[in-house]
Amino acid sequence: MMAGNGGREDAGGGPAPHIPVLLQEVLAALSPKAGETFIDGTYGAGGYTRAILEAGASVIAIDRDPDAIGAGRALEASSGGRLRLVSGPFSNLDTHATQAVDGVVLDVGVSSMQLDQAGRGFSFRLDGPLDMRMSQSGPTAADVVNTVKAGDLTRIFGILGEERHAGRIARMIDKRRAGRPFERTRDLAEAIESLVGRHPKDRIHPATRVFQALRIFVNDELGELARALHAAERTLKPGGRLVVVTFHSLEDRIVKRFIADRSGVASGSRHMPEVREEEPTFEKSGKAIIASADEAERNTRARSAKLRAAIRTHAPVRREDHSIFGFPRLPDVRSSGEGR
Repeated sequence: MMAGNGGREDAGGGPAPHIPVLLQEVLAALSPKAGETFIDGTYGAGGYTRAILEAGASVIAIDRDPDAIGAGRALEASSGGRLRLVSGPFSNLDTHATQAVDGVVLDVGVSSMQLDQAGRGFSFRLDGPLDMRMSQSGPTAADVVNTVKAGDLTRIFGILGEERHAGRIARMIDKRRAGRPFERTRDLAEAIESLVGRHPKDRIHPATRVFQALRIFVNDELGELARALHAAERTLKPGGRLVVVTFHSLEDRIVKRFIADRSGVASGSRHMPEVREEEPTFEKSGKAIIASADEAERNTRARSAKLRAAIRTHAPVRREDHSIFGFPRLPDVRSSGEGR
């Protein structure tokens, strides 16, 4: 899914060093030791993977961005066989381990490397094609913007971007694309700014939330995260550590609900006496952790970061259940080119 752990930022952000967010807190939660094996589901710039390797453990590192995998080959070659890079989504991370692992870490969102490459189309800071595909395959953001019905665009922008002008923006796009499709990031950003306006004191560009929504939709980021959490449950050994770093409320809500569901015991009531109690598959590991004031000052991308962790119990794996996440109904990303 989301390439990463070099630090995250939303669509309009500027360049920044590839600093692993909450690195010390992640290491404390994972507690890697020599002889152990971990899955880094979002390799990105390799920040977490390097730290785990330095602790003497082995890593299976996954990323669906071919550029991230290519950049990591040198580290893989110098790891003495303790690092294996895997190209693909992290939603099937359990298929890449031959036996149960000691820990899984996920750093969810878009990476600074992707934002800093104009040709990837994630940011409107530099003009580029309206792309946003992490895997570099499948429907692009331009396909979505130019073909998805206006009503569906409203839902995408409103739900995934929490954009209060979602309806107005969707109608503007629908009207404009009839004569001239949107193909470039800056074209879309400027059209949104012209419609909504921008106060000099506004902290973020008015197109930021729309770009966030498009990126999440194009890459099915929320669905990928939900599937990855279930996959982690299947592949962690008893006592194995799950550590997830998120960067906005939609992601964090998924992680929070999963841990709450898997660490609690389902119980019946007078209305549903037949509900079967299930043994917890995870034990919640403390409260959510946010970046210190010092880290937030040094790395702006850490300001919205939130870490949640849990420890795998001996309980059998539960049935994969996406109803616990309360996902909204949205058009299928695979059918985003169905037409207006």
